Amino acid sequence: MITDPIADYLTRIRNAVKANHRVVEIPASNLKKGITRILLDKGYILNYKFEDDKVPGNIKIALKYHPVTKLPAINDIQRVSRPGLRRYANSKELPRVLNGLGIAVISTSKGLITDKEARKLNVGGEIICYVS
Repeated sequence: MITDPIADYLTRIRNAVKANHRVVEIPASNLKKGITRILLDKGYILNYKFEDDKVPGNIKIALKYHPVTKLPAINDIQRVSRPGLRRYANSKELPRVLNGLGIAVISTSKGLITDKEARKLNVGGEIICYVS
């Protein structure tokens, strides 16, 4: 049994990037699907596919690498809010990741959005993770 499925999701991506894998397969949930969509929109992954033929379902994520240097698009991905210590921030206290070069994924009343979108909408929420 996994006590923190989001940390498991992020760790699987981090380990696959470090091992230079092209595709990583992860058990699906609605929150993980939302984070995956944000990663694709911001250009951190190539593509994804939701496989809902089984009961829990799976997410297949195609990781992105630079064509010449083979460096990964995701340099660092880390969990911020965890079950033992939830981290919340209002719209004025939202963190900037690498001074705006990275993103923070925020769970708000408007759904899962990035820190820049949350500032624009003037909403706060739970800080899920940082990606750079």
